Amino acid sequence: MGLEIERKWLVPALPAEVGAAPSELIEQGYLVLGSDGSEARLRRKSGRPVLTVKSGGGLSRAEHEVTLSEEQFVALWPATEGRRLVKRRHRFGQIDVDVYEDALAGLIVAEVEFSSEADAAAFEVPAWFGQDVTDDRRYKNQQLAGQRTHPGAAPPG
Repeated sequence: MGLEIERKWLVPALPAEVGAAPSELIEQGYLVLGSDGSEARLRRKSGRPVLTVKSGGGLSRAEHEVTLSEEQFVALWPATEGRRLVKRRHRFGQIDVDVYEDALAGLIVAEVEFSSEADAAAFEVPAWFGQDVTDDRRYKNQQLAGQRTHPGAAPPG
């Protein structure tokens, strides 16, 4: 069992140097969503299919990941219908910057994983980060999956 300690921020505008950083396309869909923040998700990242189970919510969560065969991924993927998202992840030092696509276009989120909660608290936030949304459930990927727009988007019309 692993422990994920992660903070998350909105990014108002993608800095050019972050946009030029190496990136990869991520497709993910959710099989199970718990009201306590737990989840079971399928993800294809750099062509590698995995099943991830996370329990709890907030700053620290238990995380288990299992590599799947492509056949297993394809067999399970239909069960995520209506609970999917696509994002391009840019790796910039220790920062992952996710630029969402499709219905979530315009949403940019920076995530930083830490080895301890003390490190998370001591992190010096770069000036280009916006609002800290670590504890805002609206910005959890499981909540964003299947949304017609992201929480900060202007209303239509």
